[in-house]
Amino acid sequence: MLPRNDRFSFDDVTIAVTAGTGGRGVTSFHREKYVPVGFPDGGDGGRGGNIVVRVDAQLSTLDHFKDHRIFRAKHGGAGSRNNCHGANARDLELRVPPGTVIRDATSGLLIADLDHENVSFIVAHGGRGGRGNAKFVNSRHQAPTYSELGEPGEDRRIELELKLIADVGLIGLPNAGKSTLLAALTRAHPVIASYPFTTLRPNLGVLYGPHDERVVLADVPGIIEGAHSGIGLGIEFLRHVERTRMLLHLIDGSAGRDEALLALSTVENELREYGHGLMEKPHIVVVNKTDLMDGDTVRELVAAVPGTRTLAIAAGTGEGCEELVDLIIRELPARLTEVAEGIEERIYELPHTALSSEFEIIPDDGAFRVTGAEVERRVAMTDMNNEEALGRLQRWLRYRGVEQALIDAGCAEGETVRIGRQEFIFYPDHRDAVRHDK
Repeated sequence: MLPRNDRFSFDDVTIAVTAGTGGRGVTSFHREKYVPVGFPDGGDGGRGGNIVVRVDAQLSTLDHFKDHRIFRAKHGGAGSRNNCHGANARDLELRVPPGTVIRDATSGLLIADLDHENVSFIVAHGGRGGRGNAKFVNSRHQAPTYSELGEPGEDRRIELELKLIADVGLIGLPNAGKSTLLAALTRAHPVIASYPFTTLRPNLGVLYGPHDERVVLADVPGIIEGAHSGIGLGIEFLRHVERTRMLLHLIDGSAGRDEALLALSTVENELREYGHGLMEKPHIVVVNKTDLMDGDTVRELVAAVPGTRTLAIAAGTGEGCEELVDLIIRELPARLTEVAEGIEERIYELPHTALSSEFEIIPDDGAFRVTGAEVERRVAMTDMNNEEALGRLQRWLRYRGVEQALIDAGCAEGETVRIGRQEFIFYPDHRDAVRHDK
């Protein structure tokens, strides 16, 4: 799924998503010749569009979110007469590469880990359409003259974090030769120079074995002492090796035996401190730059490296690279989960926001604010320009105990009450309230 001659970059982004508001219901009465007053036939509004995050295997970065951070889905269509339902809005799809992790930007809680293809996730639900007046007919009220507005869509801020999906992670101190090795083993073209931190973002390359085996390699930028605590953007780099099946640890043999072993120990300590199972992954230690060393020094260094899977190469000249490819193919663990191409698409979603009946009354700049999911939703879906709808809302607030709670909180007649985006003048004891839009 990865192109052969390509470079990849990685970023984290925070975006704001707002699902579509449901369409409003309609107030309508059936018209028929010789029938002066028909029955209510107002249809319901359509559902607002969802915000859907979809995995796209053709993407490899989150760069397309750099200049566009706010996304809003379409609103549902309004209902119409003859009980016609409004059109449901199309979902808004946000495409991300495999390996994207979604978190709630406010709480930091994990929402989804999209680690394979054929997966979509609904991160914000569209609001339901408002009911038309035909839905409010009952034995006591045969001709309601009101309908509902659409329910507002959910909105939230989410963080998109890309964790690289690769089979083998190339790790080591800066200037160990990882980019050179990536170029030697694959057709990738990373920037290569003779100074530390040449690679500032991970690069991917695809290694093809002698029997058409396909292995994705990731050149992870230089890990330095203290990387596990964020020094030198270490955490930004280390997270990209979490998903790898094997680690290829490169050390610069030309620096001398003691320096090479110290480099090995430094990186392994950072992996151990970072955790997430990195030290438990299979790894191969590769002594690089043997073209700058004599044979005895190479043999001595290889013998001094703990473990049995140690190989000496010269990435710059290609010496030992074929042997390294064979070792990678032979030692690479099988994937724990294989996702077959063409598998039926799976769609996951966050649960709808719970409409708790609990509410709270708090001071708000000389006024009283009523907060609560169900109360705010009921106000948002009420047509404040319709006296009958407003009266229905007032009766509901009285029934739910909101009016009495305001009195108990010290709200006096004539004071301002805010619920959601609406402001009211408080008149208790069944008097009409006067509304002011913000």
